[in-house]
Amino acid sequence: MKPSKDDRKGPSQRQLRVGELVRHAMTELLARGDLPEPVFARAFVTIPEVRMSPDLKIATVYVTLHDKREETGVLRALEANRKMLRTEVAHRVNLKFAPDLRFRADRGLDEAARIDALLRTPAVQRDLTKPDDLSDEDDE
Repeated sequence: MKPSKDDRKGPSQRQLRVGELVRHAMTELLARGDLPEPVFARAFVTIPEVRMSPDLKIATVYVTLHDKREETGVLRALEANRKMLRTEVAHRVNLKFAPDLRFRADRGLDEAARIDALLRTPAVQRDLTKPDDLSDEDDE
């Protein structure tokens, strides 16, 4: 039996494709320095992902910064320029409706670093390494 649209998990191929187009447009805008805010001259901003709503009307833009101290200023500047960014994205991405942009800090790298630190703790390392004397007893 074929799963219905409601049974599917995750974004559709169209959502993924449009999200990637919006990500490229946003990256180009940031790289060219089109934004007048001085925070963009100081901060190195990366857009690792854009998630589109199922109706393609909302684009959630995830932002990674190499200097976490600039995060609040960058997110404020993006919000302040949201209307201009939406217009520019609409010119670059051919959609029936220009998506509303929402900006969020990407926590993926922070979470990966947290998990890596946990895996390096002595308690976890002790559980991951098998003592040699136990392996000899199992063979007998």
